[in-house]
Amino acid sequence: MNDNALRTIEAQIREQICAYCESNNVPGFVVGVYHAREQVIVAHGTANVATGAPMLEDTGFLFGSVTKVLTTTLVLQQVERGLLNLDTPVVKYLPEFTLAEPGAAEKILVRHLISHTNGIDADLFFPDGKGRDALKIYVERLAGSCGALFEPGEQLSYSNGGMIVAGRLLEVVTGTPFPDLLERNVFAPVGMTTSSTSAERAILRSTAVGHFPDPETMAAKPTDMFMLPDTWGPAGGTPIGTVSDLLAFGRTHLTGGVSPSGTRVLSAESTSLMQQVSHDMATPNVPPMGLGWVRYPFGDTTVLAMSGASPGGVSILCVVPEHDLVFTAYGNTGSAIMLHDQILQRLLREHLAVQIPTLIDEFEPDVDLAPYVGTYRSNQLRIDVTVVDGQLEERMSYEPADESQRQIFTAFAGGMTSAPPQRYVPIRPGLFAPAGYPLDAFDGYLRLLLVSYHDVRRGRARFRNGGGRLTRRV
Repeated sequence: MNDNALRTIEAQIREQICAYCESNNVPGFVVGVYHAREQVIVAHGTANVATGAPMLEDTGFLFGSVTKVLTTTLVLQQVERGLLNLDTPVVKYLPEFTLAEPGAAEKILVRHLISHTNGIDADLFFPDGKGRDALKIYVERLAGSCGALFEPGEQLSYSNGGMIVAGRLLEVVTGTPFPDLLERNVFAPVGMTTSSTSAERAILRSTAVGHFPDPETMAAKPTDMFMLPDTWGPAGGTPIGTVSDLLAFGRTHLTGGVSPSGTRVLSAESTSLMQQVSHDMATPNVPPMGLGWVRYPFGDTTVLAMSGASPGGVSILCVVPEHDLVFTAYGNTGSAIMLHDQILQRLLREHLAVQIPTLIDEFEPDVDLAPYVGTYRSNQLRIDVTVVDGQLEERMSYEPADESQRQIFTAFAGGMTSAPPQRYVPIRPGLFAPAGYPLDAFDGYLRLLLVSYHDVRRGRARFRNGGGRLTRRV
């Protein structure tokens, strides 16, 4: 792709962003594309409707779960230095790590923490805590609050808890607080000069805030909570930076661990290991997992990706090694994830000439729905599945463990504690699509909207997987 082609991309993306944001009440959006030694950044709209501050090319935003790839990079650095071994039990380094289910923590290896195969049932566990002891507090409170969803390595379930435990593990073996380690070992060598982990530093420069739709007018309202507690730092609660910073990090993973400035951040072997398949659920709605990276197959092309929700905002980072491309973006409402998907597919189809096959060809109407009916639970989340008019109907609700958890979750979710009932139609046994969506909606990133059921025993599924997250039948 030459420079003229990149400028064409810039113009097309700018037009696409303007149209989407206007029709979907997205106040602001910023996107960056790097390809073949050239990059463009496009910003649009407003960073904060309360102040009217514009979204600029260098406006900062919360990375959200994109942080998980940064945390994984830190873990692999310590493996290279001999302080960690991926196949050693976590408790060897972190003896205080326990779960509510006796013996469960002892089976979890370091590898399981960063491959989302650990089974820690803590996806919505929000203990409050600030400062240098935040991750220590998190691990201490896991013991009496969270059990295990499955045996380590048995299943794949997107794991905030695993990444936070990995963050505490890093603190113990390095003797350095996680925020300091992130700044010293990733931000500095990569050249992420505008990144930080504190609201106090972010306020000194242009920083976007998230927004939620007003229930009555649907106009965007600023979030009441800027970031999650410090206890969620390694999973994505606190890191803040810019599109330029994430492009630099993505480029580091394009070039075998060497940053744009030429600094070695990670070995070529570790960088490659992160990109290799570590677990595959063999279902279209759960792409194969590497270490830190999710491996999205688009035909013969693999997109390494991670998206990140923050209170009222959503980010994404995609790296396409086969085509020397990095794409990253942030929108300050949750619905911006649709625009992320549209831009990614445009880049793949129109500018890289990637053939994206249809993921789902047709629906299968005569699927026995009985094995999937029941109640499924994970930490503070309940999903009731019934059959209505020949379709599955799911009712999802959040059941807080205490008042502190309720306050944090409801602020993170914009005041919602339950979702409207959702109908699903069968694609094949064990795989369902939300009713009303065209089949081609699932060809891209939004394949995560599909729901699958797993491990059917005696006519009853044991697990439900939605958005990469498992719940277990109760």
